[in-house]
Amino acid sequence: MQKLFSSLALTALAFSAHAATGLPVVQEAPLRAHLAFLSNDLLEGRGTGQRGADLTVAYLETQAQMAGLEPVRGNSYRQSVQIAGVKSLPAASSLQVVAGGKGVPLAFGPDWVWATGESVAAHTFDAPLVFVGYGITAPEEGWNDFKGVDVKNKIVVMMVNDPQPTTAEPNRFAGKALTYYGRWTYKFEEARRQGAAGVLLIHTKPSASYDWSVVQNSWSGSERFQLADRTAGTPLQGWIAEDAARRLFAAGGQDLDALRAQAESKDFKAVALNAKLSGDMKSIVRKVEQFNIAGMVPGTDPALKDEAVIYSGHWDHLGKQGDSGDTIYNGAVDNASGTAGLLAMAQEAVKNPAKRTQIFLWVAAEEQGLLGSAAYAADPLWPLNKTAAALNLDSLNFVGATHDIGAQGSERTELGAMAAATAKAMGMHIAAARPDLAGGYFRSDHFSFAKAGVPAFSINGGREYIKDVAESKAKAAAYGPRYHQVTDEYDASWDLSGMTQQAQFTLNLGQAVANAAKMPAWKAGDAFGKARAQAAK
Repeated sequence: MQKLFSSLALTALAFSAHAATGLPVVQEAPLRAHLAFLSNDLLEGRGTGQRGADLTVAYLETQAQMAGLEPVRGNSYRQSVQIAGVKSLPAASSLQVVAGGKGVPLAFGPDWVWATGESVAAHTFDAPLVFVGYGITAPEEGWNDFKGVDVKNKIVVMMVNDPQPTTAEPNRFAGKALTYYGRWTYKFEEARRQGAAGVLLIHTKPSASYDWSVVQNSWSGSERFQLADRTAGTPLQGWIAEDAARRLFAAGGQDLDALRAQAESKDFKAVALNAKLSGDMKSIVRKVEQFNIAGMVPGTDPALKDEAVIYSGHWDHLGKQGDSGDTIYNGAVDNASGTAGLLAMAQEAVKNPAKRTQIFLWVAAEEQGLLGSAAYAADPLWPLNKTAAALNLDSLNFVGATHDIGAQGSERTELGAMAAATAKAMGMHIAAARPDLAGGYFRSDHFSFAKAGVPAFSINGGREYIKDVAESKAKAAAYGPRYHQVTDEYDASWDLSGMTQQAQFTLNLGQAVANAAKMPAWKAGDAFGKARAQAAK
């Protein structure tokens, strides 16, 4: 009991000391109010291209103005994001897979899901299937799953994740951590570069890091979105459940497990599956305009105010889906929490400007593949070579205050040392590093900035809970089954001290960057630092 009291006292003292300096102190009350409203049924799950999205954007721009933020470009807080919406029509489609001369029954939803990667309403297929292992081309690793095979106009079937480390090569593809080569977004991009007609990713929970239900909810019965003015994907892209893939391979005379084992070697060569996909795929295609919302606190230093720190978070979730029962995916934690956190931070940041400009950015369509942040990176409101850092909030800690704070990815840049110093000043420490098995660094909006050369990472909640440790850990673990489900709803009984703590840390770190003598740099040799180096030439 004495230890618990001491921990709570230390946390309270840390916040009190911070308040005594006159620096911005994030308040829980506005954060809670924004969170409760943003995750309310009234906003219908903030779905891309839906009515709830329009309501959310109107709310955010109003709140940005009320907080005292200034527009970053012109007189508007809005940045247009042009998106193509595609909704698959499985009932009107006739896609089928034939293997070994026999049809393989595949039910859309339970067995496989697909959509077009192009803004085209109708496609016809008569394409052979080829298993291409991990579907990776990585010259620096001496790896090419497409060597010796032409997959043009074929359907490539591939595994998610990276080749696993071996005793001989324990650090290949970053060892146990996931690299960008392992992300499903990369797989689709590489298949397009290879000229494939389509992609089917084999789902397993260990390789994807989430259940089939997450894939099914994201792809079944709802629109898929892509940036309207960017290079299109393959005509077909989708996922197939492991059991269904096993049946398909067996029907074509192949053993899925044996082929997966072969694919762990760089000597692997693609294997034709004695199967083909044929029939028509029908879709509804429409153009949608969504908006990023951006507001700034201008810098005070004549020499440094032309540089900026960005705080980002995505406002969208999965919206309304289905016709009966609970049809609203409220997305309270993911990511009404980060959206609310930024609003609470902005309210305080305007009271105490920093030397550099601070930009608060609420991005659209993250759930559709980081589209809003990608659109920003392609047409930045602030020059990227004058952007010191991008600090992202995605799914905040709703359990309670912690002794630690998550800063995975900060170690790639000088932000790592700054994050550690910021945590120490708040009486915390950086959470112990863990292998990034799920590829978290590539799954949030900061990654769009990192690819463009801006030092960036997402601030995550800690794991060393101060109060009721066992109960808190159980509460955190119980969120897993609610991820991307209708049950991700706001609970008024939540202890938001951890959420406030996370927002406070992010604002403190951002202000440290905004007041530093120079912009943080990437660590030597980091792949994403090359874009920054090239921009500086």
